[in-house]
Amino acid sequence: MNRSLYLIVGIGAIALISAFFGFRHKDAEAGAQDDIYVCAYVWPSCHDDQLAHKWLWEEGIGEWEVIKKGDKRFPEHYQPRQPLWGYELDNDPVVVEKWIRTALKYGVNTFIYDWYWYNDPDGYSGPYLESALNDGFLKAPSHEKMHFYIMWANHDVKYNYWNYHKWGDNEERLFNPDVDWDQFKKVVDRVINQYFKLPEYVKIDGCPVLGIFSIENFVRGLGSLDEAAKAMEYFRSEVRKAGFPDLHLQQIQGGGGRMSEERIEYMRKNIKALGIDSEALYNMGGFNPDYLVHGAEAVEIREQMDEVFDIPVFPCVSIGWDDTPRFPAKGPDHVTRFHNTPQSFATFLAKAKEYVEAHPDQPRFMMINAWNEWVEGSYLLPDRLNGFGYLEAVRDVLNGKYDN
Repeated sequence: MNRSLYLIVGIGAIALISAFFGFRHKDAEAGAQDDIYVCAYVWPSCHDDQLAHKWLWEEGIGEWEVIKKGDKRFPEHYQPRQPLWGYELDNDPVVVEKWIRTALKYGVNTFIYDWYWYNDPDGYSGPYLESALNDGFLKAPSHEKMHFYIMWANHDVKYNYWNYHKWGDNEERLFNPDVDWDQFKKVVDRVINQYFKLPEYVKIDGCPVLGIFSIENFVRGLGSLDEAAKAMEYFRSEVRKAGFPDLHLQQIQGGGGRMSEERIEYMRKNIKALGIDSEALYNMGGFNPDYLVHGAEAVEIREQMDEVFDIPVFPCVSIGWDDTPRFPAKGPDHVTRFHNTPQSFATFLAKAKEYVEAHPDQPRFMMINAWNEWVEGSYLLPDRLNGFGYLEAVRDVLNGKYDN
């Protein structure tokens, strides 16, 4: 098939999706609360990325290669995960058009894309997995109806972390996320010009939001907290030159637990030095195989953060946890396997909504882990077990059908 025919087929598929869902953006949000950013994290691993193909996933389908190999670790274990719509590539604009329309229909109005800049052992330095955002989301016809921003996911990656089938027990570092001044300036230029200037990019008080996963690694790359502070002020100055009031810097921690006094003081020091504007979580915090226990611990973690920090803290609700496809030694104690239902999820999502409404003086954000974390067992996208159950839970909570 020639390129012209591919284009015709692609446009036709998008038209069919539009006809099937058959609603306008305002109609999709009419039953929800338009002033809340209902955010779902997007893990952009399921496409053929050049760097990933070289080091990790050689079949050309990204991390689906590993997800499809998920195996049962106990009798009732739901593995491998079964997407209702099949193993679709996340950099296909036809696929992401369906995502956007589905998200808006059920009340999710914001995607937070994991964004990477890595150094590999062969001397490469640059973006990783960027095609999902650039070629998938930003080329989907309805992308301007959806809010988005990026989380700089600057964590270390061992050889066997994303594909132990290929690398076995090799736990040496494969991808180094550290950036020096020269690389940092490239990052700043790239994100301002590729993303911040887009009208659908999320701004708080006119300031584009940048999430950063590891403050520790950011400081490590620059060499000291003082140098990291100078780097962040440079970032802010470049954002102001681009015509924005400032940068809104958001720390997005992995999850964690209740903090010690030492940890609180350490984070306060970073918040002050780097000018961190808000705190959020990628996972809702804590872990327990019983989802009800996990969720209760997460609420306590959020309440502590809210109490000890004088900047906004945004609530996060996870759907569950099961990263056994990545780790051969993990078993029942590492998997959410009790009470993890759409109804239980809705209960904790309602608690998060209650938290947002109890903080009228701060921006209205709710985070959900995640839109498509198939390999970690936490996703809103429909599957063969729950169908659209988790998306329906989001819709029902936003429409006030769940009370605490």
